[in-house]
Amino acid sequence: MPDHAPDAAALIADPAGGLPRLLEIMRRLRDPATGCPWDIQQTFATIAPYTIEEAHEVADAIARQDWPELEGELGDLLLQTVFHAQIGAEAGLFDFASVTKSIADKMLARHPHVFGAESRDKSADQQTADWEKIKAAERAQKAQGGVLDGVAMGLPALTRAVKLQKRAARVGFDWPSTDQVLDKLLEESRELVEARDSLSPAEVEEEFGDLMFVMANLARHMKVDPEAALRAANAKFTRRFARIEAWLAEAGKTPDQSDLAEMDALWNRAKAEEKSA
Repeated sequence: MPDHAPDAAALIADPAGGLPRLLEIMRRLRDPATGCPWDIQQTFATIAPYTIEEAHEVADAIARQDWPELEGELGDLLLQTVFHAQIGAEAGLFDFASVTKSIADKMLARHPHVFGAESRDKSADQQTADWEKIKAAERAQKAQGGVLDGVAMGLPALTRAVKLQKRAARVGFDWPSTDQVLDKLLEESRELVEARDSLSPAEVEEEFGDLMFVMANLARHMKVDPEAALRAANAKFTRRFARIEAWLAEAGKTPDQSDLAEMDALWNRAKAEEKSA
């Protein structure tokens, strides 16, 4: 063990140790001689799915307004950053200090109206436009010449679709109003119906993807977050179906002992119940 092991052990045991304590715990978990075999085996690639999952769980806690749960989920998400930073440090690529320096420098550079000489007297739209200009300059420094370069492949598909469309819109590749998007939506819907009747499964999937892409565009034009909207719809479906199950249970039945007509009637009852609440 290194000479600082007693101090490290004391830090790990200190409930008030804060971020240094967490960093030391992760270092210890990854120690090749004394760490956890599972943690030692992990790589950037194997941890990435957990990072995405934890971000979604943060969003879920916020959507449910479960603040004690949010506290824990934010800790889980922070652990992901600490885990990646430890792997980076071991590979000589970066460490937690350089990660925090990078994001701090970025925030300073992207907010000249707060930390620099620029005036704060500008609209939110103007601040957004300035933000995009700064990010465009950053992409240019990274030799990302294409308009769509740098939109992360790992984003949820709907979110990535909106980001791609926003990038294209900045150079004028966009419909001027929602009406044209709705027209395109009808066109893609018709093509999907035709594909269902005459094309292969792969072609049906392609047409369905086109329809979803237009739906993402419609959300952007209507200033709706499609991921948030779909999460809300999922929550509503879950909530209403739970009411169906509860009413069926009162009648001594389960859903598989019911039929579509009965459950549809109960669905409408649940819908009316929510609207009258």
